Amino acid sequence: MKRRTLLGAALAGAVVSPALASGTARAADPGPSVTRTGTTTLDSQAIFFVSYDGLVNNNAFQKNGLLTYKGYQYAVWYTADRNAVVGRRVLGGTTWSTVRVGHTLRYNDSHNVISMGVSKIDGRLHLNMDSHSDGFTYVKSVAGLMDNPAGLSWTASRFGTPQSTLDGLALTSQFTYPQFVSTPDGRLQLSYRVAVSGNGRNALAEYNGTSWTALGEWSGSTGAYTSEHGSSTARNMYLHGIDYDRNGRLHSFFTWREQNGAVMCSSGGITNHDTGYVYSDDRGRTWRNNAGTVVGVTGGSDKVSVNDAGLVVDPLNPDHSLMNQESQFTDSAGRPHAIISYVPGRFGQCTTNYVADRTRNGRAFHVRKNASGAWQKTEIPVPLNSSQRTKLVLDKYDNAYAIFPFGRIAGASAASGHTDWRLLFDGGGLNAFGEVVVDETRVAQDNVLSFMYQEKSSGTTPSALHVVDFGLPA
Repeated sequence: MKRRTLLGAALAGAVVSPALASGTARAADPGPSVTRTGTTTLDSQAIFFVSYDGLVNNNAFQKNGLLTYKGYQYAVWYTADRNAVVGRRVLGGTTWSTVRVGHTLRYNDSHNVISMGVSKIDGRLHLNMDSHSDGFTYVKSVAGLMDNPAGLSWTASRFGTPQSTLDGLALTSQFTYPQFVSTPDGRLQLSYRVAVSGNGRNALAEYNGTSWTALGEWSGSTGAYTSEHGSSTARNMYLHGIDYDRNGRLHSFFTWREQNGAVMCSSGGITNHDTGYVYSDDRGRTWRNNAGTVVGVTGGSDKVSVNDAGLVVDPLNPDHSLMNQESQFTDSAGRPHAIISYVPGRFGQCTTNYVADRTRNGRAFHVRKNASGAWQKTEIPVPLNSSQRTKLVLDKYDNAYAIFPFGRIAGASAASGHTDWRLLFDGGGLNAFGEVVVDETRVAQDNVLSFMYQEKSSGTTPSALHVVDFGLPA
């Protein structure tokens, strides 16, 4: 606990002290700005139900629910009659072409999202969907569909039959949180959780253009964690993302969730604690802490554990309703950035209802590594007014953008060391329900911030699903 206290003091100083410039911005570089350029409708009557305080079509942890590849943008969602749909449009176009892929949503569970990935090695689109601690459904396109979108028709015949395995590879009977990530050498990896919340492990599978291989688990669920209130011996690591930078390093921020509620001050809170960070320089085979020490081997006996040294970059006990699966991004120099959110101590040292307390007093923070290799943290002066998640992207000048619930956008300049956060767009006119799904790939490819959101509704009355586009500094 002393180690956490010392690190916490160092980071607390970083919150209130002026930050050094990132080292990447020049005086002539523009600061952050957004210019709304248009909105398109994916579905005027998409499925709507609220569970876990969120929507199945708009969970911010969904990677990727919206992506851009070779001049086209792709989106996935469930229709009012529960059909899984994938749509595409030419960048800048207003019309989406849609295909039903042969699967219907099984339960009213907002975790059962659809995630997309592209295997560049063979030009296929991959979908993984409808899973929360049980089986999944997998669909992939024909080879070359993503490489020749203008020449190949967008029809159901371009997609294979839905499967309950990855082309015969059965992963686990308790599967959750699919996240596809394209490797620098054109392969496709699938990150997922094995087992359940509070007692689960992260794992990876990899597609080489011919077949899938299970690389294995890399985070552990065992070990003892003790707070000032009690102890827990089981947990899971919730990822804020898993992303390659332009140099080929794989980054992942995370938080731990304990199984035993005895670690909290109140049963109405949530057992998430600490923000950690690991990276891999060998495509996810081995994992290192911030100091470069190996702390886990994928598929091996040594897993990344709560007891490993050097993992925590922002310490926080389980009494502040820290959100899991928030957001991360890397800048042009390959440095990692993350958004985390919780109820700061100035509002009290014990949250008793994590939804109500986060909505009333929750704040988001920007955590990043600066040019000197030190971790910095800045509170973003925009109240959450929601229990939900915020997304992060960086533009080509390394300006940072936080996309809050309800589609609000704040920005901070690289020139300031990302300390001058201010609101750029207040979400007016969107009528967005809450979390949004950001196209992380389009920022670099098209200089556009694009996100999918669903309009507010009530009960199970369907509502409109849209994509809104904002131009970034040229």
